[in-house]
Amino acid sequence: MKTYNVGYLIGSLAKESINRKLAQALFKLAPPQLSFKEIPFGDLPLYTYDYDADYPEAGRSFKKAIEASDAILIVTPEYNRSIPGGLKNAIDWASRPWGTNSFANIPSGVIGTSPGAIGTAVGQQHLRSILGFLNSPQMNSPEAYIQFKDGMLNDAGEIADAATAKFLGTYLEEFHGFIARVLTVLPRGA
Repeated sequence: MKTYNVGYLIGSLAKESINRKLAQALFKLAPPQLSFKEIPFGDLPLYTYDYDADYPEAGRSFKKAIEASDAILIVTPEYNRSIPGGLKNAIDWASRPWGTNSFANIPSGVIGTSPGAIGTAVGQQHLRSILGFLNSPQMNSPEAYIQFKDGMLNDAGEIADAATAKFLGTYLEEFHGFIARVLTVLPRGA
């Protein structure tokens, strides 16, 4: 079976981000046909169209990493009922200059965790709106708004609760199927 290279973005720049921990636990549950590689964005300056005529190397490298991925998974917290500013800045870099949107036709998925009871539901809806505008086909179901609680991860960095692990494993199986379907209709490099 084909292996899909999934670039992933961690929405939080915090070193001890619970979303980074969730991502690492997720990858242990993933089907073998998904290979994950982080696309960091912490070194990107604040985007302004003043850069469009001469994109800095950090911006070019970020765009190339998005474009080299078969799919994108964004694992993000919710800040003030939206997405973190650093993540929005990275998305702006990848979508500019006008006419060079790196997200176009690349399948995407969104997941996140927060200590709050609704997880990252509102922030994910904002992110879905942005990805829709950028013409990134999105896996809309199942949705995964994970409440991060003490004991969610065990000492090995795995999901401790069997039901949650099963749900997240199913989420990744669905993501794999979604990627395969999208890339059948919108093959990369076509």
